[in-house]
Amino acid sequence: MRLASLAMYTSPPPLAEATAVLWRFLSDALKQVGLEGVPDKLDTSVRYNEAWTHPDLLLAQTCGFPYVKHLRGKVRLVATPVYGHPGCDGPFKCSFIVVAKESDARSLDDLWGLRAAINEPDSNSGVNLLRAAIAPLSRNGRFFSSVIATGGHRNSIAAITAGKADVAAIDCVTYGNVLRFDPGSLAGVRILAETVRGPGLPFITRADASDEEIVLLRQVLRQAITEPLLETARNVLSLKDFAVLSDADYEPLAELERQAQRLGYPAIA
Repeated sequence: MRLASLAMYTSPPPLAEATAVLWRFLSDALKQVGLEGVPDKLDTSVRYNEAWTHPDLLLAQTCGFPYVKHLRGKVRLVATPVYGHPGCDGPFKCSFIVVAKESDARSLDDLWGLRAAINEPDSNSGVNLLRAAIAPLSRNGRFFSSVIATGGHRNSIAAITAGKADVAAIDCVTYGNVLRFDPGSLAGVRILAETVRGPGLPFITRADASDEEIVLLRQVLRQAITEPLLETARNVLSLKDFAVLSDADYEPLAELERQAQRLGYPAIA
């Protein structure tokens, strides 16, 4: 049996339920076109990033920055979801740089010397886009007084609300999902600025997947966008379409890191 893991946007709870509904459709459709070993359910036992390089991977969703940093040549791009949240532009999206609601900060310059929260060190939305925004303002490789890793965007929001951090960059899709289904958790923060946009989180499969399998995966993803029975699930996920992007489309994310390095700001600090 192959592995399917779609764990990047599964919180708040309605998203997990809608993702499970989406997978049931995809699973049935893949079986109908003759693909073997398709699992009935998504795997929740394997950590999301371990799924990316699993030898039996059928479908997973990764982040664009880990893709350009670690996964090129180890996986194949399938398609990139198009979401309907503010901050999204087709398959491209930004992060919202958020601060405490009562913060005096009015510009990125005002964030100098404050405490930052990041979700994961290799995150595009929480680190790479934030680093690109503040690198021109850094001094001798420094900008923040301290940086904490929270393990997730929602945890970063909570850290600001609890007074443990002052600023974070939150993926606009996550922000939109929380705004819809758990708006109270955003009551203590406000958006200060938007980062540049970059390609969103791609669906991937293993490197040795055949061209025929890629075609079938893209075919059923397209079907999922027009299937009437999935309308509710698509609305919950704010899922509008799937776009096929190339490796070259993701290269600008690697260039953002290189630009920050040229400015003497290689890491969030």
